[in-house]
Amino acid sequence: MNFQIVSFKAAYGTSAQIPPSDLPEIVFSGRSNVGKSSLINKLLNRKSMARVSAKPGKTATINFFALQEAYFVDLPGYGYAQVSEAEKRRWAALVEGYFAQERRMALVVQICDMRHPPTADDRTMIDFLYQNRYPFIIALTKLDKLKKTQRAERMAALQEELKDYPDLILCPCSSENGEGIDAIRRYIEESVRPAAETE
Repeated sequence: MNFQIVSFKAAYGTSAQIPPSDLPEIVFSGRSNVGKSSLINKLLNRKSMARVSAKPGKTATINFFALQEAYFVDLPGYGYAQVSEAEKRRWAALVEGYFAQERRMALVVQICDMRHPPTADDRTMIDFLYQNRYPFIIALTKLDKLKKTQRAERMAALQEELKDYPDLILCPCSSENGEGIDAIRRYIEESVRPAAETE
């Protein structure tokens, strides 16, 4: 799979605007300011394909990026307290509307900050993905911020924090130095291949 050839396709503010799937979709989900845009950029070897906002909660649309074999789908970040209740409801309707559609979801990359326990919103999203049997992995960002012993401690803690969800795939990674990025690319490639073969 070629991660180098990519272009911005469109941004959608309502789920009704989103056209039907014509390629497998790799979906990126995570709270505001968890490093979602940075991870997408690192996977694509681009500096600013997905816009990294200095202000959390800025992405209020579902953004599609077109690769040759699939789309990267960037969902709005959740959990930012300073966004109005009306805006939170709009975002929720947008994301729920997306998941309610018949889409060719090959993989959901659920992003969490490795340094901290999953937030209540993270757990809600993980539970939603797990209960509805979506194929997903958990990308644990900010790996570069932890020392070797801290990494081992956090991985052990995460196993306990997420013990209600057996067989989760946890992928520690860093958008800064590239650690773990190739592993996530492999999971994406492995998920896109069977999705493409079922066309």
